[in-house]
Amino acid sequence: MSTQRLIAGNWKMNGLAAELGEAKALAEALAGEAAATRVALCPPATLIAQMHWHLKESVVEIGGQDCSPKASGAYTGDVSAAMLKDAGAGLVILGHSERRGGHGESDADVAAKVEAALAAGLEPVICVGETLAEREAGHAVEVVSGQVIASLPTSLNGKAFAVAYEPVWAIGTGLTPTLEQIEEVHAAVRAAMVARLGEGGRTAPILYGGSVKPNNAAEILAVPEVGGALVGGASLKAADFLGIIRAA
Repeated sequence: MSTQRLIAGNWKMNGLAAELGEAKALAEALAGEAAATRVALCPPATLIAQMHWHLKESVVEIGGQDCSPKASGAYTGDVSAAMLKDAGAGLVILGHSERRGGHGESDADVAAKVEAALAAGLEPVICVGETLAEREAGHAVEVVSGQVIASLPTSLNGKAFAVAYEPVWAIGTGLTPTLEQIEEVHAAVRAAMVARLGEGGRTAPILYGGSVKPNNAAEILAVPEVGGALVGGASLKAADFLGIIRAA
């Protein structure tokens, strides 16, 4: 892998203005350190502009957690990619299992959102992952490879993006796959990326997500083809998130 590693924190539906102190503490701790790894925080949409203002002089990048596939219009409650960009985001998480499962998003929906993100100048972080039933049935590689092929539009060629492998059964459960399972799926994701995008699929980082913590980050990040991490709950506290960043 030739691209810089990315450690991204997904705050999910957590965080009010009072919690911006954690983001500022993270930025202050990273100030002056060599930027060997990219660091991003993806707060709720309501906090993007405030977080961007507080961190605009820091190395911490800001991202959104989802965007509409539509550029604008009569879509009450939706947030467009251009709105995220305008608020200060540079990245956006798309296709997270909590969107796929809880909101019925298909691979085609995710691909349309990727197109919208690219059009607005955002860097998409595209999530894939199998359920526990799919894992136990022996279909993890097949399912994840299929999601990669169907969720990544060919317009990603030449653009900055990342893919995040998050086994659904490991998110927020404290469970993690074995290192061998992570290596197997990351290799399959890379092969699917190359099959879909050709040479453009060889260098984008593949993040691992799912119960990443300071005490397991180093061994996970040492697995071949693991190019970073997408971190949930452990990104809410600066001290915990720093432990993961420094493990990279």
